[in-house]
Amino acid sequence: MALPWWWVHGVRVTLRGSAVVVTGPGRPAVPRNVLTATPARRALVAVPLTCALVMPLAACNDKDKGSAANASSSANATASPTTEFEKQKLAKTRFVANASLAAGAAYQWIVKPFKAGKFQSGADGRKFALVKAGLAGAFTYNRLKAAVNNAKGDPLLSKAVAPLSDGIESLKGLGSKLAAGSVGAGEIGLFEKVIGNVKDAGKGAGAEVTDKVPSAGELAKGGTPAQLPGQLPGRPEDRVAR
Repeated sequence: MALPWWWVHGVRVTLRGSAVVVTGPGRPAVPRNVLTATPARRALVAVPLTCALVMPLAACNDKDKGSAANASSSANATASPTTEFEKQKLAKTRFVANASLAAGAAYQWIVKPFKAGKFQSGADGRKFALVKAGLAGAFTYNRLKAAVNNAKGDPLLSKAVAPLSDGIESLKGLGSKLAAGSVGAGEIGLFEKVIGNVKDAGKGAGAEVTDKVPSAGELAKGGTPAQLPGQLPGRPEDRVAR
């Protein structure tokens, strides 16, 4: 920014009572009464005087703005993305949450009722048990897929569950077969085996999986088989009773 002539040429403006004194190279100190000066003279004197007072304030404001900008930059640097350790911890947390729900659903509504004979023809409450089993089959598959995806955020966990992908994929479509009542001990055993392998892999990588039964609402959102004959009534379960 270009400086005014009185700044460049060393002109000094001072105030003595009601008089303004303008001094500088080749300029004698001649007091001028601001109160009695003509309007034109008052304007000429007021301009340099005002600028002399305002420019330092503007410089201070610029300095303050610079300090504020630096403080803002420091705050943004502090709120940097999470560390690698935190990312891995979050990956394990999500893996455990999804795998635990899958394990709880599989045991509570597939393995347990099958062993109790609830899926056999003529069994009391068979139709309702098959509806829940069908939902649980789809839910278990979807949650295990999500858990494997979560595990990618932690190198050790990802390596541990990588060999389980084929086993998890073999559960796809079993929800429909469960709902239709066309599964046997082999399919039920497959659920147990896959869940057991996931638990072992998680435990070995520091992400222990425990059974957690989802609510009826969560179960229904987990994926409804296309051939499912009906909807699951709103009867949530909170714990696994072995």
